[in-house]
Amino acid sequence: MPVGARIAVGLAALGRPAYINLGRTGVLPPGREFEAMRAATHAVLDDAYRAGVRWIDVARSYGSSEEFLAGWLADRGHPDVTVSSKWGYRYVGEWKLDAEVHEVKEHTAARFAEQWAETGALLGKAVSLYQVHSLTVDSPLFADERLVGALAELAADGVPVGFSTSGPAQADAIRRAFELEVAGTPVFSAVQSTWNLLEPSAGPALAEAHAAGKRVLVKETVANGRLVVEPPPSLDRIARAHGVGPDAVAIAAVLAREWRPMAVIGPSSTAQLAENLVATKAKLTADDLAELATLAEEPAAYWRHRSCLGWQ
Repeated sequence: MPVGARIAVGLAALGRPAYINLGRTGVLPPGREFEAMRAATHAVLDDAYRAGVRWIDVARSYGSSEEFLAGWLADRGHPDVTVSSKWGYRYVGEWKLDAEVHEVKEHTAARFAEQWAETGALLGKAVSLYQVHSLTVDSPLFADERLVGALAELAADGVPVGFSTSGPAQADAIRRAFELEVAGTPVFSAVQSTWNLLEPSAGPALAEAHAAGKRVLVKETVANGRLVVEPPPSLDRIARAHGVGPDAVAIAAVLAREWRPMAVIGPSSTAQLAENLVATKAKLTADDLAELATLAEEPAAYWRHRSCLGWQ
């Protein structure tokens, strides 16, 4: 199996100058000018492709991620790349590091129509999965028949429709979303959720989704950099025992799930990408996985901590 067969590269940390990931500021181009970030994105995509990665994940709110990816696909001509994107947040940071607000969320039929048109204009038929961005159990989407109908229509037209989740009630959102049907046909065929060593609470719901034949992707595999910049002692010890970094162990733990998720990584440089991809060679033991399972935080506490991570 190719090194990158179960790895997807996400462009959340490269498509805009500011993001909440830790360990990012020292590896990005100085000044983070638009063209420098485009070049950095293309360099990461080139290395990822050479390593066998064939899935790229972007979003309308990831700054210019769709534009950067579209240019790379046009330049390189790779016909075998799977592209997933998301709608629901609009990037409003205007390429400023110190923007007061970087993105605005809106789950409405109008926003979906607007952003699907924008995604299509950039990526066209390259999009293999279009996802609702950060669906929560209390999202207005669930009561919006017009929006649900539009999503079902897109799926019927041949573009698989999924959703990503966030927050301490991810499992509830996953189960509720997969119950949505239009004319007896499920609306969603894929889910992308946060699962990492600190926040594994969505695991049972993701296992159910996998068993039901849904595609499962896992994001925030290194907890927005927390597991790398400030690794718990046990994670650090296991990483040193295997001769790899804590990021590789954290990602390897995702790949070890019996529900076979695609692990979405978010490197900010080619060096970080290379370190992340070592995960495919890290063979964690049952004892390793049992010890790593003790790192889980209470979900509400995890998400409170995440909400305090500043854009940098």
